[in-house]
Order: sequence, then structure tokens, then C-alpha cells
Amino acid sequence: MSKRTATRLRELGLTLPPAPAPAANYVPYVQTGDLVFVSGQISQGPDGLITGKLGDTLDLAAGRDAARACALSLLAQVQAACGGDLDRLVRVVKLTGFVNSTDTFTQQPEVINGASDLLVEVLGDAGRHARAAVSAPALPRGVAVEIEGVFEIR
Repeated sequence: MSKRTATRLRELGLTLPPAPAPAANYVPYVQTGDLVFVSGQISQGPDGLITGKLGDTLDLAAGRDAARACALSLLAQVQAACGGDLDRLVRVVKLTGFVNSTDTFTQQPEVINGASDLLVEVLGDAGRHARAAVSAPALPRGVAVEIEGVFEIR
């Protein structure tokens, strides 16, 4: 990892996980031109998968934390795509966030803010992005959040 981004992550008390391996027949990211499309990253932390349903077993704060974990995995995938030099990341272009939530839970944007806020904390204006945040009745392995992203690199 590059010095500038590594320093910022350390200042924030954050550590990137190893880039997660795909769970099925797909690749973790695809680069075309200057864009890297990162496959959906599910909520997981050092203790394993972050599971549950917003509006039932998880509250908004837990959902935000799950989204933050997804953002760290997204950055780990971008770092892998950049040959270990995360400073090659020019900007976050777009995120699509899926929230495992009940049919009455309507705070999906606030959940995905966990990821959006983390990316801006780490990357500054380069972390600002277009975004969608949607509800899902279930997600793989019962995780709380899954987020995919598009990133511009140099």
C-alpha cells in the first residue's frame, strides 16, 4: 500500500482486510480502461460474517458498521487491482448498496452512509461518489449488507 493512503488509514485506526476471495464462479474485480468494477463485498469483519436483518435483529448503528466493513473490503479489492498501490485510486465513481431489511425498514440510505462516510474519511473528495441504496429481503449467507463499486484508477 502507498504511504499516503496507509498513513490516512492508520490515523483513522483502520486496517484493510486481505482482499476477499470470490465465493462462486466470478472474479473479485474487472478492470476496463481506467475503471475497476468490484464485485459485491459482503459484510464481514475480523470475527467473521456480520449477519442479521435491519428492522428486526439489527439496528441502524449495526447496519452502518456492516457497511463500513464492506467499504474496507472494497478498498482491499481496489488495492489488489492496483498492484498494492492504493494511491493509484483517482476516485470512487459509484456504489450500489444492498441492505438485508424488513419490508417496513426505510433507512437503507442511512445504512449505506457507513460506507460512503468511510470512503470520504479515507480519500477526501476522491471518495465522493454516485450511489444507490436498496432493500433486499435476503442476502448471501444472511449478511446484513453487500456493496459493489466502480472506481477510477490511473
